[in-house]
Amino acid sequence: MTRVAAIDCGTNSIRLLVADCDPVTGELVELDRRMTVVRLGQGVDKTGRLAPEALERTFEACRAYAEVIEGFGAERIRFVATSASRDAENRDDFVRGVVEILGVEPEVISGDQEAEFSFTGATRELVGADHLEQPFLVVDIGGGSTEFVVGDAHVRAARSVDVGCVRMTERHLVVDGVVTDPPTPDQVAAMRADIEAALDLAARTVPLAEARTLVGLAGSVTTVAGIALDLPAYESAAIHHSRISYDRVREISERMLTSTHAERAAIPVMHPGRVDVIGAGALVLLAIMERTGAREVVVSEHDILDGIAFSIAEAAGADKRRV
Repeated sequence: MTRVAAIDCGTNSIRLLVADCDPVTGELVELDRRMTVVRLGQGVDKTGRLAPEALERTFEACRAYAEVIEGFGAERIRFVATSASRDAENRDDFVRGVVEILGVEPEVISGDQEAEFSFTGATRELVGADHLEQPFLVVDIGGGSTEFVVGDAHVRAARSVDVGCVRMTERHLVVDGVVTDPPTPDQVAAMRADIEAALDLAARTVPLAEARTLVGLAGSVTTVAGIALDLPAYESAAIHHSRISYDRVREISERMLTSTHAERAAIPVMHPGRVDVIGAGALVLLAIMERTGAREVVVSEHDILDGIAFSIAEAAGADKRRV
């Protein structure tokens, strides 16, 4: 087993997984998993730049993660940066800050690489499960982009498209710097049209209709699951591998898009950083289920972080074999 630290920095949040990992057996023993909403992608869709305050929030989280990593004595670290930092003109400022704090350079990966990591992390323990048909369609609904991957034991096709909960909120629901609360029917319709266009784009590469099991990842999906399960607080063990019906997703999506900020914030499983963006995230999930005809979504708490962790352990094993 190799002790690794995997960091995934997306548009809305930065997450850490410290684990003992064996890529040969597929065993992963989680030691610490945490998430911080930093909104690194704040305004990127309009300005093309990472905001100074967003960078500082991200660096503050990195400092906290550095202490955790040191405390567990992780042998190797991999820091993967996704949508927001791919798009930003001043991403060098971001890279420099991460190197100073964590001692590793963030890898700004492509959407296809992001999809591969997500698929591996989400499905490694699902392959061979009797109650789930293959191929899987893994959808990772992030802040700035959504990844679609179809595969069974291996990836067949993958595509990343620029629709995520933060990007859709900022593009369609923000007026004069303020989120419309709740959004108007016209705003929701415009957002839905954007999502449908992105699904058209994804379908050119990924055979969405061939999938037999829909697996949903990331905070928008897990939050919808927590609401569907009526949990009194966020409970990862209850959410992981829960199966949420299309009818419940539709009901929750409509509720999130017609409720006020205060009403959404009062939901027990709602993270404060998701209150303003959950409506867009739930709508993305609903549109995917309608496009694919999925009657349910299997929710996974294992995602890109787990895929990154396996990649670190595999690299460590390859290095040992070369010695």
